[in-house]
Amino acid sequence: MRQIWKTLALQRWDDHRYYHHSRINQSLHLLSACSFVFAYALMFTDPASAALVGWLVGMVSRQSGHFFFEPRGYDHVNRATHAHKEEIKIGYNLRRKVVLMALWLVLPALLAADRTLFGLIEPAPGMAGYWHDLGLLWLSLGIGGLLFRVVQLAFTQGLLTGLVWALKILTDPFHDIYLYHRAPLALLRGELIDPMPHVH
Repeated sequence: MRQIWKTLALQRWDDHRYYHHSRINQSLHLLSACSFVFAYALMFTDPASAALVGWLVGMVSRQSGHFFFEPRGYDHVNRATHAHKEEIKIGYNLRRKVVLMALWLVLPALLAADRTLFGLIEPAPGMAGYWHDLGLLWLSLGIGGLLFRVVQLAFTQGLLTGLVWALKILTDPFHDIYLYHRAPLALLRGELIDPMPHVH
């Protein structure tokens, strides 16, 4: 257990110091985290709706922060290039995220084109049924994306690394609220980039 918590702390620390310099990104992560906590609670009664909240609010806000607001230049805080950080990223780097988000965007079109998804599902009726089925498909995509990366990490960096990364992903919403609850106030002060004195 000690090794698990040590690895988890290291993965969280590297994720924060390498990939969350922008106060806008941090604020979007706060919004994302709150929506995921809500989705977790909703999962017990309505998994399809929970997935819709998680993807449409949680993932869109979270990934928008990374794609559009996080600096891509040389990281003077950590003395690392953007290319180096992308290469060593434990989870989904930007290239992997593009693939995941592309699949996310393709699923609604596929479901609209064929409500049985080519015979794979029994469609629920009406527009409400479409959204219900889409939510379950997106939930499956999220679970599949998580398991796929765990298996990749297990083969490339060890099973412990993969399992701890999955634990990190599942608990990130709670940790992000703790880390970034002050980010909107920093933005209101006009601070666009976190100086990260704690990293130095």
